[in-house]
Amino acid sequence: MKFSIFYEMQISGPTRESEAKLFRDCLEQAQIADELGYHCVWEVEHHGLYEYSHSSAPEIFLSFVAARTKRIRVGHGVTLLPYRYNHPLRIAERLATLDILSGGRVNWGSGKSSSLVEQAAFENRIDELHEQWLEAVKIIPQMWEKDVFSFKGRFFDIPPIQVLPKPVQRPHPPMFAACTKPESAASVGRLGMGALNFAFGSDDYLAEKVAEYRKASASATPVGKTITNHFACTPATMVLDDDRKACAFGMRGARFFLESLQKYYLGGSRPTGPLDVARDFLREDELDEAMAIRNTPGSQIASITGDPACARESVQRFVDMGVDELILVMQMGTVPHELVMESLKCFGEKVMPHFA
Repeated sequence: MKFSIFYEMQISGPTRESEAKLFRDCLEQAQIADELGYHCVWEVEHHGLYEYSHSSAPEIFLSFVAARTKRIRVGHGVTLLPYRYNHPLRIAERLATLDILSGGRVNWGSGKSSSLVEQAAFENRIDELHEQWLEAVKIIPQMWEKDVFSFKGRFFDIPPIQVLPKPVQRPHPPMFAACTKPESAASVGRLGMGALNFAFGSDDYLAEKVAEYRKASASATPVGKTITNHFACTPATMVLDDDRKACAFGMRGARFFLESLQKYYLGGSRPTGPLDVARDFLREDELDEAMAIRNTPGSQIASITGDPACARESVQRFVDMGVDELILVMQMGTVPHELVMESLKCFGEKVMPHFA
């Protein structure tokens, strides 16, 4: 089992000053994660998702992370590939440059975004997003492989060009893609890519998703030169020696995260301004109830919250389902930086060694 950290650059009630502090705080968190032996820093790409995600230029943040760290990998989780977001030539160039400067530490995930805010702002044809993504994800590995690249397809007509520089990882950085349902996990597996998933649902649901992915991956026709048979999940996480404090802050943060996500992805609208989501702590009786059902038979597995002993139980559930990597969402909009740092240290010292 590998353990990584995940960034949306999430912030409740931002000001310009608190937003700038957030970026500096996240860099400090990535540095301590490197020292503690975490596997990767994964960073999203989003545009205009106020409070939910202020990460519009992940290639810059990850470059800073690479420069300030020694071992931890730097992962795009994900770059948006439809061409109105990013032309595939630019993705190939940026990733190769980061791979060189990081010493071959890049993981590359890609996706489309299902947020109407982003889709409309970049004037996308929504009915074409998947096919645009698929065409781009197939040609980028060719850009790295060929000395002179050219392509004529449905969306791209690229005359002969030398795509420079080339990545240092051979044949290229590991490739991943975002997926949600079991069928989308299987489709990613058939393309030979690693799977990046939010952690939602029961153990049986997630185990089914892993099984469908493994089955598809076993007979993959890879879009790249290698098959990345790797299934990752992103549970909301807060682990402290004080069990109740970890749950109070972790569950509050997870609720803010989930409700903010729903506003942008499930509402069918394009919200602007402060989000109408819960920001307060759970009531004492709600917290008691939520703590009591953790890791009980039939309970949902969407978070890892509590003391190290409880966290080890939760991690073991993911291990039993066949998950390869947990990309921990500790940076949530209502969680103070100091607690994220404490949680990174507590998890790194008292949970990770039991599974590494």
